[in-house]
This record gives sequence, C-alpha cells and structure tokens, in this order.
Amino acid sequence: MQNRWNIEEASTYQHSLLALRVYSSRLLGAEPALVLHGGGNTSVKTEVVNILGDLEEVLYVKGSGWDLRTIEAAGYAPTRLAYLRRLVTLESLSDREMMRQLRLALLDPAAPTPSVEAILHAIIPLRFVDHTHSDALVAISNTADGESTLKTLLGEQVLVLPYIMPGFVLARQVYLATRDRDWSALKGIFLMHHGLFTFADEARDSYEQMLALVNRAEQFLQARACHEHLALGSYQPAGGDYLELAGIRREISTLAGRPMLAAWHRDAEAVGFAALPQVADIARRGPLTPDHSIHTKIIPALIETDARADLAAYAAHYRDYFDRFNKKGELSCLDPAPRFAVWRNKGMLSFGQNRQRCQVVADISAHTIRAIQWGEVLGGWQPLPEADLFAVEYWELEQAKLGKAAAGGEFDGRVVLVSGAASGIGAACVTAFLAQGACVLALDIQPGIETRFDSERVLGLCCDVTSATAIQAAIEQGIARFGGLDVVISNAGSFPPSCRLADMSDELWESSQALNLNAHMKLLRAALPFLALGIEPSVIFVASKNVPAPGPGAGAYAAAKAGLTQLARVAALELGEQGIRVNVLHPNAVFDTAIWTPQTLAQRAAHYGMTVMQYKTSNVLKVEVFASDVAHAARSLAGAAFAKTTGAQIAVDGGNDRVI
Repeated sequence: MQNRWNIEEASTYQHSLLALRVYSSRLLGAEPALVLHGGGNTSVKTEVVNILGDLEEVLYVKGSGWDLRTIEAAGYAPTRLAYLRRLVTLESLSDREMMRQLRLALLDPAAPTPSVEAILHAIIPLRFVDHTHSDALVAISNTADGESTLKTLLGEQVLVLPYIMPGFVLARQVYLATRDRDWSALKGIFLMHHGLFTFADEARDSYEQMLALVNRAEQFLQARACHEHLALGSYQPAGGDYLELAGIRREISTLAGRPMLAAWHRDAEAVGFAALPQVADIARRGPLTPDHSIHTKIIPALIETDARADLAAYAAHYRDYFDRFNKKGELSCLDPAPRFAVWRNKGMLSFGQNRQRCQVVADISAHTIRAIQWGEVLGGWQPLPEADLFAVEYWELEQAKLGKAAAGGEFDGRVVLVSGAASGIGAACVTAFLAQGACVLALDIQPGIETRFDSERVLGLCCDVTSATAIQAAIEQGIARFGGLDVVISNAGSFPPSCRLADMSDELWESSQALNLNAHMKLLRAALPFLALGIEPSVIFVASKNVPAPGPGAGAYAAAKAGLTQLARVAALELGEQGIRVNVLHPNAVFDTAIWTPQTLAQRAAHYGMTVMQYKTSNVLKVEVFASDVAHAARSLAGAAFAKTTGAQIAVDGGNDRVI
C-alpha cells in the first residue's frame, strides 16, 4: 500500500482541521483496495464557536452518500460531540431512533445525514478517525483461522472484535470493550468481516497507521504466495456469445422487473476465475464483506449451458433464501435477479439498472473473486453465515439509502445505437437519449467519435456503416459493454452535390445509394437479432422532406431516401410480430448541422431574396428547426408515448407547404 502523503501538498490544507480531514480522506479513497464506492468513513473532532458565542465540541463525520475518493468539506456532517457520546451509554437504541438522534445532533440541518457509525467515531477519544474495508484484512478474516491469524499479525496494539451489525450495537460493543482500556496503547480496532479503524491526534499519524497495518496483511498474503495462486485465463468470444449475452440481459431484466444493463468482463482474472473447476462452490459461499451485499446480493449466479434455466434456478434460490429469514413476515422481497454472474469459462457479468450501478457491481465483484482465491490458499473461504448477510441486505437503513436513489429517466437501463453520431442530428440524438438515462453506442466515420461525448454511458466507435463487417464488430463491442440493444437511430447520411439526372455520374449515384440507403439496410440487418431480444425495441430511420416533396438536382439523394422509407415500411410489416416498431422521421431545413455554413446560408437566402433569418423560418409555423428538435422527436418515437405506433412517417420541418 503506497504512502501518498505529500508534505508540500498537505501544507495547503493546514488552515483548518476539516480541510486536513478532507485531504487525508481522499488519500484513503484513492486506494480501491481500501474503500469502494462509498465504503469506509472518516471523521475529525474540533471546536467551533456557535451563534451564541459559546465554544462547542464538534464531530465532523462523513455524510451518507459521499465517497472518500472525491469528498469535500460539505460532505462532512457537523454533530454535537458530547451528545453523541452520551447516546452510547444507553443500553439499546433502534436503528430508526438512532438515525433520528443523529439528525437531532446536527449543528446544520442542511448537512448530509451522518454516517451510521458516527457514535462509534464519537467515543474514540483521538481527534482523527479513519475507517476502511481493506481487502487484505477482510479476506484474512473470512478464513477458518482468521481471527487468531489477525490477532497475531496485528499485535496487541490492535483490538480485534467479532462481527456485529454496524450502527448503535457496534458502537456499544466497542464502548464496552474499551472503557477500561488505555487508548494511548491502541493503534487500531479491527472488526471481523468488516473493516479497520485507526485513530490519532494528527491526520498523518492516523493515515500512516492505517497503511502500516494494512501492509502487514498484504505482506502476509505475499508470504503465503496468495497472489501467485490467482487463476488467469483468456477467452476469444464466438459470434453466438454476444447473442447469448443479449438473451441473458433480457432474462435479468424480466426477473428485475425493469430494464437492466449487463457488462461482460473477460480480463485474465475474470476468465481464470470462471474456469476454476470448483467455482460453483467457492463463488457462492458469500461476499467479501456484508456491506457489499447491498450492491451485489450475497452470491452470484452461475451460468453454464442453459442461461435461462440457470437464472430461473437462481431466482428460485433467492426467494427461498428470503422466505427462510423473513421469519416475522414484515419484509418485502427484493427482486430475485442476480447482480453479478460467473459465466462458466467465459468471464464475469455485472448487472445494474444503469451504467453507474453496473460499474459498482463490477468493481466489487472483481475485488471479491480475488479475495476468495486468497482465502482458499489460507485454508478455505469462510464468510459470514447467511443469517448475518441477510440482516445487512435487508437492513432498513441501507434499504432506505437505495430507496432515496434519484429516479431514473425513461430510458434508464436501455441501450440506444445512433449512427452518424459525431455531429448534427446524430449528436443531438445522443444527447437527448443520454438526458433520459440511456446508454448509447455512437457510431461515426469521424475519428474523434471515441471522445466526442464526455460520458461513461457512451461508447463512441469509429465505424464505416457502409461495411457490414465494421457494423457487426461495432455492435458486438456495444453488446459486450451494455448487454443488449433496444433502439436504433439509423441516421448516417450525406447530401451529395446538386446534380440533374442528365449530368448524373455513376459514382455520384452509387455513392449516395451506398450511404443513404444500403448502409441503413446493413445496419438494420445486423441489429435485428439483438433487437429481437431487446426491451421495447424500436427502429427510427432519419429520412428527408425530399421523400414526399423532392426537388430538382437532388435525384441521387431523394431516390435513396425514398428507398429508405420503403425499406422502413417493409420492416414495420415484417418485424411487428416480434414487437419491433419501425418509424420514419422526415426533417427539413435543419440549419445547425455541418453542411450549413454561414456562407452557404447567406447564398441560399440571397438566391430567394430573403434575409438569413427569413430563410431559416420560411415554413408554415415561421420557426427555426434545430437538430435537437429532430432528436426529441426520435426520442419520443422510441418511448412510451408512441408505444403502439409503427410504420409512421413524421415530418419535423415547421410545416412545409409542398408536403402539406
């Protein structure tokens, strides 16, 4: 574990204890092997002058929902230290009442809710307190001799306590175990199957104590050659794997009762673990720490030869697990869909209702499969019993956190492909679908498409959509990243130079047909097997006003777009029984696109004896038409508002008198 403390950098945070707390917390958060996605918490004790002029002792403790990697001063909840210390003297306190008391202890009602471990932080008499879920330490604790090993490894200066639920009962346990202890003789407290606390009056001392103790565990693992026993493997996907993955994602979505994403991880560790002969046993004994079960459930699914049957078996097992521990009948069963899976010999899968949740699960499962193998080397992976894991998974405080998660957009968990995505209507479509939660596979022949959109929910790929091979490869990359395909916005095209039919060259004609017609057919053909497994699948072709109202000199373009419209009509007829809707948009005079330069606009306006603004608004409604207007129409067509519409052609042109 690298010591990241930088004296010069730290000096810029010396103006306040809270600022220093932020600095050292971020150092801890920068280590994924210490904390993952909101795990761990930190605090600092100080004094402030309140509005009455009185000096008051305050505990700044990490607020719920903040991540140590990126935490700021606003992420710390200021609480009355003396009040929290008195709470621990109570013999009992329900979780609900504890959270009420933590809110009452706040000095600032607008501050985030204090961590459930705030009372524990309060009773530790040292100024700075750090708490992490070290992979190495927790992995060792999940073995048959874990407790005795850790006591020997960490020494008498670290108090090792048995597992107990976080919150008041944990604070009370530590309070009773330490009230007669000399805190100056302690460097840390380790809670079995949970994590490590270190503390000191100086931020650097507490931070470095944390690293020193974690390094002992990591050195122990190295001495036992645990890292050398990690299974590594490789797998070259077959074409059918992507279709199978899309089917898995659909089954997961059905079990979850909402659209879900699926990501395929086939790095060396993921494939190696999935190929272990004993993986069915060791993968399903339990998680690295109970806290992870909130995100991942307690075990993964195992997918072997029949994914549908395997997932149905997992769901039945999960419902049985719930029934066994819901003894009072007061709880409601969560959806029975797994959040990650071992795909036998092929790698690992992670599932989530959005890309962020999918990534959280992926990160946790990657750390878990590594720790499981360490545990096996150390005598056998033995996490907590199911009853303890169930108590955390269905803990009302954690369920409340999930319940407060921001409501997603209409396309949360759904996957959209947009061709011609680098600019104009295509780029606007990407933005519009992103705004409603979608993940987007953005294709364009322009090289900058890979970084065009600053979002982890966009996979930008340079792709020549006139090439069937390139399209297939791009779609497969999208399936591996997101798990499936639900919406296709077939938009790529270009307006060739004006040319009357008498002067038309074969090259001009054929190049227009290749991009403006043939490429759309190739994209549709490649997407269809995945759309058939998609969620409320929809295809939207971007055609043109030139279909109902062609103009002279646009023969190559108008004919291709007319052919595209006929293709869409046939597709609507053929694909309806599979639930795939196919509709067409006919934009016109969309001037915020690359082909309309200021010079071109000025020339066209002058040709008609108009100002540029008059030319832009020369439609029935006298309005400008923007790329975003077309994008919003595309999004609406793909959504619930048009769930029972297929084969339609809709103009987005402000009203064109020739079309009307």
